[in-house]
Amino acid sequence: MELSYNNLWKTLIDRKMKKGTLCQEAEISTSTMSKMKRNEPVSLAIILKICEALNCNIDDVVTIESSEQRGA
Repeated sequence: MELSYNNLWKTLIDRKMKKGTLCQEAEISTSTMSKMKRNEPVSLAIILKICEALNCNIDDVVTIESSEQRGA
């Protein structure tokens, strides 16, 4: 099983928001954003900050995918 932040990127596109703007509004570092770009885990506190900044649910940010879903 792996994390996927594809829903976050879609949410940002839908809201016409740049990743840098999200970093500022959610008060997260660019290194955290880099981890998310590589689908690496970040703390639940970070996910909560993002959800609060975007006024969205956790499934609008991150999903857990099985290897079958990822095409492996």
